[in-house]
Amino acid sequence: MCVHTRESTELKCVKSVLFFRIIMNTHESDVSTISPELPAMFDGMKLAAVATVLYIIVRCLNLKSPTAPPDLTYQDTALNRFLLKSCPQLTKEYIPPLLWGKSGHLQTALYGKLGRVSSPHPSGVRKYLPMQDGATATFDLFEPMGDHRTGDDITMVICPGIGNHSEKHYIRTFVDYAQKDGYRCAVLNHLGALPNIELTSPRMFTYGCTWEFASMVGYIKRTYPQTQLIVVGFSLGGNIVCKFLGENTMNQERVLCCVSVCQGYSALRAQETFLQWDQFRRFYNFLMADNMKKIILSHRHSLFAGSSVKKIDADLSRLYTATSLMQIDDNIMRKFHGHSSLKEYYEKESCVHYIHNVKVPLLLVNSADDPLVHDSLLTIPRTLAAKKPNVIFSLTLHGGHLGFFEGAVLFPQPLTWMDKVIVGYANAMCQWEKQKPPCQNEVKLEL
Repeated sequence: MCVHTRESTELKCVKSVLFFRIIMNTHESDVSTISPELPAMFDGMKLAAVATVLYIIVRCLNLKSPTAPPDLTYQDTALNRFLLKSCPQLTKEYIPPLLWGKSGHLQTALYGKLGRVSSPHPSGVRKYLPMQDGATATFDLFEPMGDHRTGDDITMVICPGIGNHSEKHYIRTFVDYAQKDGYRCAVLNHLGALPNIELTSPRMFTYGCTWEFASMVGYIKRTYPQTQLIVVGFSLGGNIVCKFLGENTMNQERVLCCVSVCQGYSALRAQETFLQWDQFRRFYNFLMADNMKKIILSHRHSLFAGSSVKKIDADLSRLYTATSLMQIDDNIMRKFHGHSSLKEYYEKESCVHYIHNVKVPLLLVNSADDPLVHDSLLTIPRTLAAKKPNVIFSLTLHGGHLGFFEGAVLFPQPLTWMDKVIVGYANAMCQWEKQKPPCQNEVKLEL
């Protein structure tokens, strides 16, 4: 019985082995039959995946977009012809870095996170100016590193972007470049923007308040009675400087020219575009709102604590949950100046209602791929330049928001197109004023 069992088991084992070999032979036969087709199919899938990735890269990086000179809108006057001839950056091709420079998002992101490449550290002196409402304005003063090419005393009065100050990399890079070209530079630190400077009143900077900038300009005029001014504004700062010049003709005295870069001109029109998802504008709105919350909350004791009648009435729970600049402006910012509504705040603080009063030469610079400034807002500077002989509107094809990096393939240069065009335009204006007959200087503001 036992022998019979062993033989049965061995027989079963032999049968199982034979059956397994038959199955394996059959499988190998099937594999050998389809194996020539599988590599071709896999290669096709790989090629399709690579093609898809390359297509996405080309589209996202905008690699097929051409490079071109800025699109200019201006009236044909002797001054404008001279400026365009003397400032070649305005008429020559702007060439961003090949691999990523044609993406407005990457230009903007690199400016936002890095600022600039190999940013210098110019040495300046911080000034403190008491304001009538108890606030203390601060600005940093940087003396020129040499004589200006015209031999004159020229000061650049600079207003940075939203929540920015003199310690930002793009400001430091520009100041260093301007100093080396013979310009004194005064850079406003937006009220509340510097983390180590406490507020002395329950108020901080807003979208269009010109009080601190006016205080800085007044100080420069009193301290340097022979100096002439070049007014420069970046982003939100561009709105402030244009509004400042247009508010009162007296503000334009001793001003040679003004340059505004990447501003939006009308907050009322811009608020609708900031809620849209095209160009990820809604996402940028969220990021800027988050940064504004951090600035406001860092000064919450000065702004909200205590029993002073100057303290603003704000719902901090709404501030914590805010996801857009409009929500913060409505809950906090408009109340600093007593505006009854968000609409009133945006209308009163936008330069679009004042910029037509600016009589000095005015260069307005924007980028067509700026993800923060909607194309519809650019009709404002374009229309202004077409109507007013003192205005030039320059629209680059690339550059993002305050990016304007230049470079060959991958690595950007330390200086940007923006830095060069501002100083180049300022140099041209100084040269024009130097060679102009004295009688023309007397009637400049009357034109």
